[in-house]
Amino acid sequence: MTSAASPSSDVKLSCRNIWKIYGPDPNQYFTNRNGNIGSDEDASKHAAVIRDADHIVASANVSFDVHVGEIFVIMGLSGSGKSTMVRCLSRLVEPTAGEILLDGSNLLDINKEELIEFRRHKMGMVFQNFGLMPHLNVVDNIAFPLELQGMGQDERRKQAQEVIELVGLEGRESSFPSQLSGGQQQRVGIARSLVVKPELWFLDEPFSALDPLIRKQMQDEFLRLQRELHKSIVFITHDFMEALRVADRMAIMRDGEVVQIGRPVDLILNPADSYVREFTNDVPWELVLTAGDIADTSRKRAKGMGQISKNTNVATLLPYLADHEAGVVVLDENDKDLGVVNARNVVAALASGVMDPAQVTE
Repeated sequence: MTSAASPSSDVKLSCRNIWKIYGPDPNQYFTNRNGNIGSDEDASKHAAVIRDADHIVASANVSFDVHVGEIFVIMGLSGSGKSTMVRCLSRLVEPTAGEILLDGSNLLDINKEELIEFRRHKMGMVFQNFGLMPHLNVVDNIAFPLELQGMGQDERRKQAQEVIELVGLEGRESSFPSQLSGGQQQRVGIARSLVVKPELWFLDEPFSALDPLIRKQMQDEFLRLQRELHKSIVFITHDFMEALRVADRMAIMRDGEVVQIGRPVDLILNPADSYVREFTNDVPWELVLTAGDIADTSRKRAKGMGQISKNTNVATLLPYLADHEAGVVVLDENDKDLGVVNARNVVAALASGVMDPAQVTE
């Protein structure tokens, strides 16, 4: 439900059939390095065989694309493999098999020196623990990646000052980490990851260590930055409500495998299984769904019907629908009819994820 500009349809990063296996001989399970086992069902069976041989399958046949300017959220419970995936993408952990394509080039084929240059110039990363150096003040902590690049002091401090203003830390340039609040420390971490002007931005549960109020403020700040910067982002979280706030699309993982990928509203309306449905149980759906999400395209405009934008929140529609049985016409950004929303549409949408139909007995 990010309010940032819509992401491009162009693919920036492709993750293809990534496996990460821990054990004495993980490579024995692959005849080649591309990791393609076949169907998802075949991959699940293959993962089960590997686990039965006392290996740990941290990632199993994971595939997804990240579009230019998109916030792609990976979420799941503890141990689901989400943090392993972001470490594989950055090669902080070496995948056992698969491909990671940046603008079509496989990052797993580059050598150590090229990887170092990639991390220094094209990738920014923010972790849950802020990782600030206690002996450096704010400006020097932020400028540190530029020092590693070999940039001169004046130029790196100039670039550091630019991101200090971007994240709202003006006046704290000379402060040391111990003199900052948790939210301010995380702003330093965010600024440090942005100072290299990365093409890819990886955030691994960046706000989970913060108090709830500060966490919401940092989510707001993150979305503001994305509206300005339009980065291609992989964001890791275990919090579905946080994912709803920031995600353009999201992947839910379980036991190292991707269970479902889609827009947050797609997962709410059409959960793949009971595991996904559990994440949506406490979501105030009427605050998440829009008229465009639930418009009945088979129904046409009737005389005298009102009309609304497809982006209208369902919660704001409820009083109107209570008094207008026929419903309301939904329009796209070009004022073209998308269909009709009435109270029945809303009830059907809200009911879609409440109960697994298989649990109903006739």
